[in-house]
Amino acid sequence: MSDVDSELIRGKLRRIQGGESIRYMDMFAGCGGISLGFLTAGFTPVASIESDPWAARSHGANFGPRSTGGDRAAHHTSRDAVTETAETVFADLELDGATDNQIDVLVGGPPCQAFARVGRAKLREQARLREEVTADQAFLVDGRVSLWERYVAFIRATKPVALLMENVPDILNHGGNNVAELVSKSLAEEGYDVAYTLLNAVWYGVPQMRERMILVGFHRSTGIKPRFPAPTHHLVLPSGYISSKNAARRVLKAEGSEHHRWIADPIADAPPATSASDALADLPPLYAEEMLRTGRIRRGAKDPSEPVDYTTNKPSTAYSRLMREWLGFATKATTGHVFRYLPRDYKIFAEVQPGWEYPQVHAYVEKKIATWLASRKRRGLPTDPRDPDVSHFVTSWRIPYDPTKFPNKWWKLRAETPVRTLMAHLGKDSYSHIHFDSGQARTITVREAARLQSFPDGFIFKGSMNPAFKQIGNAVPPLFAYAIARGMRECLGAPETPDMRVALLGLRKSQIKTTEGTK
Repeated sequence: MSDVDSELIRGKLRRIQGGESIRYMDMFAGCGGISLGFLTAGFTPVASIESDPWAARSHGANFGPRSTGGDRAAHHTSRDAVTETAETVFADLELDGATDNQIDVLVGGPPCQAFARVGRAKLREQARLREEVTADQAFLVDGRVSLWERYVAFIRATKPVALLMENVPDILNHGGNNVAELVSKSLAEEGYDVAYTLLNAVWYGVPQMRERMILVGFHRSTGIKPRFPAPTHHLVLPSGYISSKNAARRVLKAEGSEHHRWIADPIADAPPATSASDALADLPPLYAEEMLRTGRIRRGAKDPSEPVDYTTNKPSTAYSRLMREWLGFATKATTGHVFRYLPRDYKIFAEVQPGWEYPQVHAYVEKKIATWLASRKRRGLPTDPRDPDVSHFVTSWRIPYDPTKFPNKWWKLRAETPVRTLMAHLGKDSYSHIHFDSGQARTITVREAARLQSFPDGFIFKGSMNPAFKQIGNAVPPLFAYAIARGMRECLGAPETPDMRVALLGLRKSQIKTTEGTK
């Protein structure tokens, strides 16, 4: 950047440090997980870009001028930041004044499916259907891999003081390439001091183990060094999450990385991680088997906008209080307490144990069927599969998926621990998060998923049940984004403001810190 650009950026920083608004733009905004974290940390939304129509509507409903008032109104566009030029997008946003003087902080999480291992099989299958010779390497040529280049183009256009980029850990080793390092080098050429690390949302009070690559940068003319929020909550991660982090460590150590930083794990005497039972407190129980018998649940679209009352007048846990009293989204009732219609499986959910995965569930069901057939044989009753009674019983219980594939396809939550990562396909595959309460015998609801992702109860999701689940699974947890935003606010030297986590979660100020990490 030129001297003129550097002076423009230093002028923005002087505004911020003088107490004026910290204006941010959210690229690849989704329904607004990052936006909510930054809004709550005292940043002012100016613009957002999101191509998915339902996610864009949700973002507009929660951050747009008609629903939220002028103090947090943002310009929105459903333009595609992948294919549209920065000039076209900004023309559609209709910002007041020059583009490069409107944005102080640019944030965004480019779609991660191309980097995530869980999506590679689907990409290969689609490529084979198109008879592409590169089918086995389809994830390497997926166009979404280059979205970071679009992100850099918008950095160039807006000239922000600071920036944030979020993505899945696999971005550190995509086909042997550390894409996060490529992004960092590109941003360094644009004049930014950049660092990235792996952080787990569960370390920051989110009741979900969700590891993400977080990249933070400040323009070099500000003299600010990137820092990250130090963990505030403690959890000994399961082996799968530890092995993922260790694998990334080995790759980075072998290749070397100028911009990567390691953040120490939380100390053992930090507050414990938020459990699933604490997270879902005060939401009314929904007994699936009874609802099925009485016809209160049936096939068809479910409306997440239906109002729901709480079971208590006052929040019963600190996390429930956060969900009910979140700054700017406080509510006396909530919405979205709807779940999938799965008539065959409710009775199975009632009998399996917390922590069981699909192979255990499959073995349990097969043993139940075998025991039932053996009992009939002892009593001299038919066991032929063509017998109507036998056919009905077996069909009503048997789950047909191969237990050697996708072992995580089913998983019953443990009440006393955080949950596993919520995925974007949660709406179509919600067996991955079965409610821990066997009496309710169901998968989680939209609102429960939102709470596990740390969206407050006053946050609105547009669309029917499946689009709402997708929006939640794709989002950055707002409480996680809030921790990052508070850290960036401190780095920028903005005037101090009250921390929501002290008032609502009971954290001490001394527990909330930032760190540069280690190389």
